[in-house]
Amino acid sequence: MRVVVDFKLCESNALCVGLAPTVFELDDNDYLNVLDEHPEEDLVKDVRAAVTACPKQAIKLVDD
Repeated sequence: MRVVVDFKLCESNALCVGLAPTVFELDDNDYLNVLDEHPEEDLVKDVRAAVTACPKQAIKLVDD
């Protein structure tokens, strides 16, 4: 699986950072960065929670 963010939709609300901090981070300019596009299986549950929590629905998990 791969994490995909639509940065045109993302408002950097950081809900994803709170739910999956090893996968997402905000940089010094408050822009979202994906730290791990291919999270290990033990992180997928947290990433799915981040996908669901995103108020702009800017995050997706896609099959490679």
